[in-house]
Amino acid sequence: MNPGSQHKKPEVLVIDYGAGNLRSVANAIISLGYKPKITNSGSDIKEARAVILPGVGAAAEAMENLRRLGLIEPIYRYIADDRPFLGVCLGLQVLFSSTEEGGWHDCLAIVPGRVKRLPPGLKTPHMGWNQLKFTMTHPLFEGIADGTNFYFVHSYHAIPDDRSVILGEVDYGISICGAITMGNLLATQFHPEKSGEPGLKLYHNFLKKALGY
Repeated sequence: MNPGSQHKKPEVLVIDYGAGNLRSVANAIISLGYKPKITNSGSDIKEARAVILPGVGAAAEAMENLRRLGLIEPIYRYIADDRPFLGVCLGLQVLFSSTEEGGWHDCLAIVPGRVKRLPPGLKTPHMGWNQLKFTMTHPLFEGIADGTNFYFVHSYHAIPDDRSVILGEVDYGISICGAITMGNLLATQFHPEKSGEPGLKLYHNFLKKALGY
């Protein structure tokens, strides 16, 4: 039986804040047997058992959309309660304190640190496959080998104040933060939904831990 069909309410929420890439994330989750709900409702976030914040685009515009939709406070409350949350690409970057994209802008400031443009001399965007080197053992990467290739598309990179939150890094002329964790908050700079079987395995690991099946 499809495990998602055992539950009347969708338990996996994909937050729609106008940042794109929603359908590919939802389709990846559906392929694993879950029933995601794409939503821009703060009340939906309150009731969710797992939340995914995906996105491609500009951080300043994303923050403005989150404010306009009234999603910032529900996201804060959800994460403060240490409930399962996964940010993807732009969804990782907006978790940080600020970004220099388009001039300095405040972000959610849930993870202390800043987001900066990739240094001059590096091809921008960083686009394509790159090897993720784990910095710790974590259930998110269960069954995924150290050095596995994941798919990246970004021109800015996150620099945490506390490096102990970093789950994995990639080499792109500099060391780039590829994934982070703070309790039940997880986020990846790469796109699991574009990363083939390892990416699906990562979503599976996140949802299995969050939902218990």
